[in-house]
Amino acid sequence: MAVNRGVKQWSSRDAARCIIVPSELDHKYSRGVLGIITGSAQYPGAAVLTTSAALATGLGMARFHSSSGLAHLVLHQSPEAVVQPGPVTAWLAGSGIHHKKYDDFTTFLRHRWFSLLKRQSVPAVLDAGALHLAGTLTQPTLITPHAGELSRLLASRGLIVSSELIEADPITWAQKSSELLNVTVLLKGSKTVVAQGKRVITLPKATPFLATAGSGDVLAGIIGALVATNYIEILNSTERLADVAATGAYIHNQAALLASRGAPISASSIPPMINEAIRKIIA
Repeated sequence: MAVNRGVKQWSSRDAARCIIVPSELDHKYSRGVLGIITGSAQYPGAAVLTTSAALATGLGMARFHSSSGLAHLVLHQSPEAVVQPGPVTAWLAGSGIHHKKYDDFTTFLRHRWFSLLKRQSVPAVLDAGALHLAGTLTQPTLITPHAGELSRLLASRGLIVSSELIEADPITWAQKSSELLNVTVLLKGSKTVVAQGKRVITLPKATPFLATAGSGDVLAGIIGALVATNYIEILNSTERLADVAATGAYIHNQAALLASRGAPISASSIPPMINEAIRKIIA
């Protein structure tokens, strides 16, 4: 028999509370600055997707930490992106960087950038190739694995569980992972869940058309922007990080529905619909 674990179903009204609308006193630095460490020679598109999605979600500045010639790809799509290091209010790291150890120069540079996460102690979002940092940072941290990535991460900490078992009971494994690693967990899937200790948020079932390459990179960019704009609230209350993660997943699905309208989509078709999805949420 299923046990009521106080699960919260996320709604548009909940999401609206996590979308920071700028005032007339705001400027590009006060609106949030996201440091982005994404993409690789193997997956260069992730750099473009995360940056474009973050900018579409709304923030003052996106700082893309460039190497291996990825800057020109990002700037071609998003010329407003800044490709110089500097102060940030949140980090997004790991999207498009493989979890395995590489011997190529691109990965060496990416791990050099990862060291910045500990130097600027602001909220961090860890995806894909940065998941191994879970539990090692002192700042509020969100990880965004799918079931396979979570299975590998837990195995590295001595807990063996298959991706199939995680998919069968995402709430339990998101909770256990959150408690084990002392992080907030957004477990991606058709039934996305967010866990922060015993606290759990579930998202409406996502459109199956989101099962496409690059979709997770777009989600990471959306969440990264929301964390950057909510950084003060997150530093004041860690529960806000779970709320923001759920809001990012909610916006992601709403933008995909607007792009799809019942037909197949690619990941790059989602960012242009993010502002419309947000408009509907805050209306």
